[in-house]
Amino acid sequence: MKIVIDGRLYHQSGVGRYLQKLIENLAQIDQKNQYVIFLIKADFNIFELPAKNFRKRLVDIPWHSLAEQLLLPVYLISEKPDLVHFPITIHDLIIDHFDTGRASTRNLIIYELKRLCYKIIIKSAILRANKIIAVSQSTKKEIISHYGIVPSKVQVTYEAADLKKTNDKRLITNDYLLYVGNAYPHKNLERLLEVISNLKLVLVGKEDFFYQRLEKKLTSNQKTQIIFFGYANDQQLANLYTYARAFVFPSLMEGFGLPGLEAMKIGTPVTCSDIPVFHEIYQEAALYFNPQNSSQMAQQISRLLQDKSLQDDLRKKGFGLVEKFSWSKMAKETKTIYESCFNLRSGK
Repeated sequence: MKIVIDGRLYHQSGVGRYLQKLIENLAQIDQKNQYVIFLIKADFNIFELPAKNFRKRLVDIPWHSLAEQLLLPVYLISEKPDLVHFPITIHDLIIDHFDTGRASTRNLIIYELKRLCYKIIIKSAILRANKIIAVSQSTKKEIISHYGIVPSKVQVTYEAADLKKTNDKRLITNDYLLYVGNAYPHKNLERLLEVISNLKLVLVGKEDFFYQRLEKKLTSNQKTQIIFFGYANDQQLANLYTYARAFVFPSLMEGFGLPGLEAMKIGTPVTCSDIPVFHEIYQEAALYFNPQNSSQMAQQISRLLQDKSLQDDLRKKGFGLVEKFSWSKMAKETKTIYESCFNLRSGK
């Protein structure tokens, strides 16, 4: 097969991590099929081909744009692929649940128009796709419920964690709590900032509009407690996880929750929202709180920091849990999905 992977989100949080690990592991297990990776200009020169059967192509088109709808098909037609993987893949359906202009840098009218177009495009893609990949059973249920498709069309491929604990000099000298991810409204960071006291909170994520907006809302006391680290590479992430007192994940909704799994891989205790997907992925290896209840969030964070036996128990359960997840397994399952789509199209 000739397979095109739309890699234009290669360095974005969440889906970017998924893309990086998918491509890396496909290269290790598949020398037969030919892969073409579409990349934007910012990523094209720094992207290194992982194997001889991989090729990259510059497709500098913004995602979720009109240009994407008009020009991307032209690139695809010129490649004549047997299969195309668009990694909306589907990580979450957050935009269907959080109807708020706070999740956009544009004015409300433009935001609502873009949101409507996005929903139309996603629905069309879901109905036309041969197979849909979801990163959790929770997301699979959401897709089936929202779009009324048959369950057999949606297959789950779990993500994994592969960071390792480090002995490098710590990047943050003070004791701190850690959060990794973007600052979109559904991440619930404003409420997290409200409950932090007597300890630093390190926020790791690309310094975009949403982090800048969050920083502008800080009180004078919060400015002394909150550290905006910005983007972190794998080495820096491992360091930040290693020396954090705990990892806090207050999201109102997620597709999978990879940062929590990365924290467990390194041995950092996790406290997080009491939402279905986190129960599915983290099981008994995390301490849960109601993300809408500031008092309970504060209580659980405090409990985790003070209870050494609880920390040790979560750490032990976390180590056992992460071994069940594998990027290699994810890539193998994805390759199988590719083959089933091709066979379905070929009538085999």
